[in-house]
Amino acid sequence: MGDRPDIILKFDVADESGTAAFATRLASVLKPGDIVALDGTLGAGKTALARALINALPGEPEDVPSPTFTLVQTYNRGDLEIWHFDLYRIEDPEDVFELGIEDAFADAVSLIEWPERMGSLLPSKNLNVRIEEISTGRRITLSGNDEWRRRFETVFAETALHG
Repeated sequence: MGDRPDIILKFDVADESGTAAFATRLASVLKPGDIVALDGTLGAGKTALARALINALPGEPEDVPSPTFTLVQTYNRGDLEIWHFDLYRIEDPEDVFELGIEDAFADAVSLIEWPERMGSLLPSKNLNVRIEEISTGRRITLSGNDEWRRRFETVFAETALHG
């Protein structure tokens, strides 16, 4: 597909503490209306990243279970409302509307596991966070539009841009 977003940054993290450090930096640039597509195979660390990101935002630490069976969990963190979606069990992309996803897109930060289940309904303005297992831990690749690139220039200034 010719309109795939550009790779902005790549990070290698060794363990969950590295994932948490990355999530803290990512959390610092999020605002209402943001859509973060968490992409990766089963067990790659999508929920661990979502958990770390939610707990990096202001508020008391809380348990962040995978919403595999509930399909969506919501969290109020500081000034942000976070909607954490797990679309693994969605069969028809249109089913996401029953979850209130349009409200999340308008007013909250949406973290979406298994975003490919939305097909063409996934807005193109999303930040794609791909998590892959590598021999030394995980590789996290961020892809997005120019707005995302600008946001990351300050918070990830010391990290070389790839892509």
